[in-house]
Amino acid sequence: MKIAILDDYQDAVRHLPCFDLLKEHEVKVFNNTATGTGQLAIRLQPFDAVVLIRERSRLTRPLLQKLPNLKLISQTGKVAGNIDIAAAHELGISIAEGVGDPTAPAELTWALIMAASRKLTNYAALLQQGAWQTSSLYPAHNHLGRVLKKRTLGIWGYGKIGKMIAGYAKAFGMQVMVWGREPSRAQAASDGLLVAASKEAFFAECDVISMHLRLNEATRGIVSQADLALMKADALFVNTSRAELVQPGALEAALDAGQPGFAAIDVFESEPVTTDYPLIRRENVLATPHLGYVEQDSYELYFRMAFQNIVDFANGNPRNILQIA
Repeated sequence: MKIAILDDYQDAVRHLPCFDLLKEHEVKVFNNTATGTGQLAIRLQPFDAVVLIRERSRLTRPLLQKLPNLKLISQTGKVAGNIDIAAAHELGISIAEGVGDPTAPAELTWALIMAASRKLTNYAALLQQGAWQTSSLYPAHNHLGRVLKKRTLGIWGYGKIGKMIAGYAKAFGMQVMVWGREPSRAQAASDGLLVAASKEAFFAECDVISMHLRLNEATRGIVSQADLALMKADALFVNTSRAELVQPGALEAALDAGQPGFAAIDVFESEPVTTDYPLIRRENVLATPHLGYVEQDSYELYFRMAFQNIVDFANGNPRNILQIA
């Protein structure tokens, strides 16, 4: 089969042990992103199978209609909103789902919470400029970092990642408060965690809030500027899930208003972001380039399954094919 692997920004996939699974096939790895349906259609027209790195590229109906040779989409991890599933089904294109592990995104989230709380990136960057124990060159912003012990961590979305984050927080002596759908709140209460009395109380009472929701029509824009404005002036808002969970412009406006005082983000509405993106050059924002799953063990796990799904499909024994209800 002719196989395209999209959006491998770091040219990492070819160096994974599992890449050897595709040795009998013709493989092209693309290290840059094609923008627009037309460009992506031209890029993908020769290929029988496409491997997607999570949700970096969107396969829409207009695009899929321009790909008569495409037989299989092999998704790293579970299928999300980046593929028009109905269109693929109508066009006879199979979709193979992969597997995932919450460890890497959970660890990154905790790393961001710790780094932002202690202002580590600010201190480190200014040390390179010769400034000793300085978190900002502006005296009004040159504040101390703080520990996490005895503070309250808010988790919105108590799934696999949220549960791991709660475990980290308890190990660091934090109090954990959960908000989300009723099943999540019930599970959190069963696990001995605090459950917020309301969404308003959740935003007002937590010192750190971390988002762990899937993106769908019910959760898109679920966090408003009014919600963020309820946070404390020294609170930290963390989003490693989906940028679209927050209403457009809401986080920027809330930070401008001083509530919350800080943010740590790993996800953006359109990726890769450019240097003029409004949040990435602020002293009170720690921004990372969507690294949640970008980690050696996670890549090997994701791509081994994605490649094995292609091999099985090519051998006439398709597995893990998404079934359309």
